[in-house]
Amino acid sequence: MLDYGFFLDLAIILLVAKIFGLLFRRLHLPQVVGILVAGLIIGPNVLGWVKETEFLLQMGELGVIMLMFTAGLETDLKELKNTGLASLCIAALGVIVPLSGGYLLYSAYSGGFAPIGSDGFLQAVFIGVIITATSVSITVETLREMGKLKGKVGTAILSAAIIDDVIGIILLTFVIGFKNPNSSGLVVIGNTIAFFVVSIILGAIVHYVFTVIDHHDPHRRRLPIYGFAVCLLFAYIAEHYFGIADITGAYVAGIVLYNLSSSEYIIGKIDINSYMLFSPIFFTGIGLKTEINGFTLPVILFTVAFVLIALLSKIIGCGYGAKVMGFNNQEALKIGVGMMARGEVALIVAQKGLNAGLMDPVLFSAVIMLVVISSIATPIILKILYARDAKRATLMDQPQSGLTA
Repeated sequence: MLDYGFFLDLAIILLVAKIFGLLFRRLHLPQVVGILVAGLIIGPNVLGWVKETEFLLQMGELGVIMLMFTAGLETDLKELKNTGLASLCIAALGVIVPLSGGYLLYSAYSGGFAPIGSDGFLQAVFIGVIITATSVSITVETLREMGKLKGKVGTAILSAAIIDDVIGIILLTFVIGFKNPNSSGLVVIGNTIAFFVVSIILGAIVHYVFTVIDHHDPHRRRLPIYGFAVCLLFAYIAEHYFGIADITGAYVAGIVLYNLSSSEYIIGKIDINSYMLFSPIFFTGIGLKTEINGFTLPVILFTVAFVLIALLSKIIGCGYGAKVMGFNNQEALKIGVGMMARGEVALIVAQKGLNAGLMDPVLFSAVIMLVVISSIATPIILKILYARDAKRATLMDQPQSGLTA
């Protein structure tokens, strides 16, 4: 007999998630953080109103698939091509430095360097993968408020962040592939290459078909339905046939359809379903499975070090990359600070690793703290840096005015 208790679970999740999301927005924090906190409160850690079930897990997986599909649809490959080597260098160093920092941190936390290929080694690498992800939505809003979004620094941040996330998804694909006990290094690399080859061939066919449909019947409701079906198909192919994370397939599906004239229309329709139901379930699900009872002094110290390394490694890596590509010291610092914000992608990567056994649930709190602190610190530091530049420019102008007089 069907158990109708899931109706109550969904009602609690949606109501409490929305309340906390709005509350955190009032506090000028990302709504996603509020939804995570809602999951912690209604879950086994505090009130125990909702418990993780297979149904909620599957609904949450649909939520993350939608998020990554939308991210792919918003990835402008032409913009990446135009920005060229500078953005690639910034993004590459913005991945290498955090990846190394996360690996060293977990190795110290776990008591030493694990042998290459072992579970301990993969877990250490995965901690680094989590902090490679960048979320620039807060940075974009801050730069827009100051009228600096379209400038040299803003363009570099936007382009580098896109490349940053693409590299992060590829790294996640490799790490999860190596976690499979039946996979060797060559098998993982072979499967990954084979998936992308198949995706290019299948993607070209899908893109052609959608271009024809889009030309004859633009902005029709059938397009988002067809698009989401393609997303699910790519996710299934990635996971089932190649042993690659389903979110990689969803992301690639979005890239395949990104430059359709109706891509914004598709994004809008997918966002409605994601916003109303699937995303709240996914993010509260993270809160439900995050353990706060196991907090010990080593875990607290790990959390503090994790946040500091995550923030500083982005500033150092991206800032140095910008400096190498000809930006001055002030511009390089702004780019580094602009890239240090973390959000949905870091949470998605952490959740996939948690499901794959690459992360201790008690350490998930460190990721949540990183999202909260980076979301607060990034806009504050950026505004200070730009205000300091404006003040310096004013002081430099004053002597010149006096001499002229």
